[in-house]
Amino acid sequence: MTREEILNSNWTKTKKGEALFDLGFTRLQVADLICNGNRGFSYNIWKKWNEARTANPQPSAPINFEFEFTRKFGVEIEFFGANPSLTQNFRNSGLEARTESYNHSSRPHWKFVSDASIRGINAQEMVSPILQGKEGLSDFRKACKALRQSNAQVNTTCGVHVHLDANDYSIENFRTLVKNQFFIEEQIDKIMPSSRRANANRYCKGFKSLGRTTLFAKIDNCQTVNQMAQYFGSRYYKLNLQSFQRHGTVEFRQHGASTNFLKIKNWILICARLVEFSKQNILITDLNQILDENLQEFFEDRELSLA
Repeated sequence: MTREEILNSNWTKTKKGEALFDLGFTRLQVADLICNGNRGFSYNIWKKWNEARTANPQPSAPINFEFEFTRKFGVEIEFFGANPSLTQNFRNSGLEARTESYNHSSRPHWKFVSDASIRGINAQEMVSPILQGKEGLSDFRKACKALRQSNAQVNTTCGVHVHLDANDYSIENFRTLVKNQFFIEEQIDKIMPSSRRANANRYCKGFKSLGRTTLFAKIDNCQTVNQMAQYFGSRYYKLNLQSFQRHGTVEFRQHGASTNFLKIKNWILICARLVEFSKQNILITDLNQILDENLQEFFEDRELSLA
């Protein structure tokens, strides 16, 4: 239902408020829309609604979820030891690339910056420009090929970071995404190398150690994504919200080092599905609920190979 249909219905204020929260409206908006500005009443509706959803994530059954990958995204790959033809190999592939000093600025071209966290000779990080959908994946495939042609190497100090545009997210969408990440964190750990599971890596810590009750209470009290990002106090989590402040994205930092296009592409699509699904403000307990058959097979194969 739309906002107008909900407001014009003959439902009680409580039912209207719950329906508006389902659409992603904030407590303040609901207070203005149906409670004559009474924030206390709005909070009471939200508390009941949130407790029901938090206590009852969707059971492990398939969910009818239509997905088309059209979201903007970006990828960072950490590596070392590439030969001097790196930039030229990118240009030969039709991708403009430049080597720059360390910076966090978005560029219209592919850039290579130094990275002191990587152990290896000539350690660098490749940062993509803003990509989008299937066309972006096509360019990313060319980039992975150019890295391999340049003999780029990786080790356990390297990682792959995926950014997904979140400018269409409401505060409730962010809450749902964090909670879903919490619920499926241990499942995702199974397809990651041991160096990037649980809290084994200080550059991609998990949410589980924060505790469900404490974590959920803290993020539920946040009224903006900036408050939520400040609560975590660092960008070094498997799911980083601080990137929204700088780039308007959520960043998935957990994936292990790789220049393998197919492996990273599947991870991008898994993250994109989680971001897209969480916009519905529905909690899940099993990542496979929102994956298609190809991604489920990929997930199973990765889990078996890393067991």
